[in-house]
Amino acid sequence: MAISYKKLWKLLIDKDMKKKDLQRVAGISSATVTKLGKNENVNTEILQKICTALNCDSSDIIEILPDNLKKANP
Repeated sequence: MAISYKKLWKLLIDKDMKKKDLQRVAGISSATVTKLGKNENVNTEILQKICTALNCDSSDIIEILPDNLKKANP
């Protein structure tokens, strides 16, 4: 299974936020934002920080895709 954070990026657009804003309000590192941008795995603590900062649920920021639908984030 592949992970996609496309929903997260759409949510940031809806909230008129940049990745730097997410980093600041969620208290996450630039390395973590880079991992998210590459659709790499991050731990649940990070996802919890993001959801708390954005007042959302994990299903609002992450999607699990079958391997054959794995797409890189543009």
